[in-house]
Amino acid sequence: MRVLMLNYEFPPIGGGAAPVTLELCKQLVQAGHEVDVVTMQCGGLPTHEVLDGVQVHRVWSVRRRPDICHVWEMLSFMPGAMRTMKSLLRQRRHDVLHCHFIFPCGPLAWRIHRRCGVPLLVTCHGSDVPGYNPDRFRRAHWLLRPAWRRLVSRLPLLISPSESLRDLLMQHCPTARVEVIPNGIFTSRFEPQPKDKAILLCSRLLPRKGFQHVLAALRGVSSDWRVHVVGDGPYRAALEQQAAGLSMPVTFWGWLDQRSPRFRQLYESSAIFAFPSEAENWPSVLLEAMSAGAAIVTSTAGGCPEVVGQTALLVEPGDVEGIRRALLRLMADEPLRRDLGEKARQRVEQFTWNYIAAEYVARYERLRDGPDATGGH
Repeated sequence: MRVLMLNYEFPPIGGGAAPVTLELCKQLVQAGHEVDVVTMQCGGLPTHEVLDGVQVHRVWSVRRRPDICHVWEMLSFMPGAMRTMKSLLRQRRHDVLHCHFIFPCGPLAWRIHRRCGVPLLVTCHGSDVPGYNPDRFRRAHWLLRPAWRRLVSRLPLLISPSESLRDLLMQHCPTARVEVIPNGIFTSRFEPQPKDKAILLCSRLLPRKGFQHVLAALRGVSSDWRVHVVGDGPYRAALEQQAAGLSMPVTFWGWLDQRSPRFRQLYESSAIFAFPSEAENWPSVLLEAMSAGAAIVTSTAGGCPEVVGQTALLVEPGDVEGIRRALLRLMADEPLRRDLGEKARQRVEQFTWNYIAAEYVARYERLRDGPDATGGH
């Protein structure tokens, strides 16, 4: 099949949905499909390149940073993306258009679907669903709610990576056609290694990720452990100030390319991975930590429990004392860390990309062969 993929974020820029898109594309290519990706330009990235057989087309935008994208930067991407997608569809006659994010990309994908007659599938990732992370998009969701509901009710098929996000979406639009396909991972990206006495935090640095609660939980703890923080964002300065009051060393690595040796080394060598987020869909960082064999402390929020199953210590979002107990327990108990890490590595095999990609291909074929394939409804 020929697949046209649309996501305003794609490695090396963006958060969790960016590597998800890349890994799915790579697996589709490995399975014999042809994939074109239309995404956003940032910095000096090439306008066209081939990544592991995936044709990547980057469209001009005013985006300035790889880790954060503002609404006006998203909007600047749309006109060029429309022209590029129309041109690619004329040249290559794709079998399906796979769009990531209901907003900002969904309206553009819907117009292409209707005008060009290409079957459409949209994967939501969390920030595009009202109520998922109100700290960032409450006002935008309030303004866009009528348009959002109208678009979602019309889409031929929506994919949610988690049941919790599907349930949230259905609360806002009960008529939506939503199915669940988890995000996957190439487990070969990480190889479990001997562990250092290190706690790894990795994500965009936003208040809802809960890293401030990890640092608060470690206040007054004296040990030979250290903390690594990977990622960047508007909350970094506040976290750095908070970390200065800890007894153990805290290193802020900033934003790292997920393909870099440093990124891989930090995951593989850290004994504990902490991710007490207040709102999550199907966090790729947990899959990465599981693949690396880390002992995990995560929250009961959103899709986190769905990802880890029985292989992690769960805490309530914002529960500093609960996080403290969980971390101290793991720091003091190497056999428990090893046991949880081994079980996590075994569980993550359920989410390999060859299985996940096959699930998507089945939906592509159903849309291509179905009565609504051409968008004429």
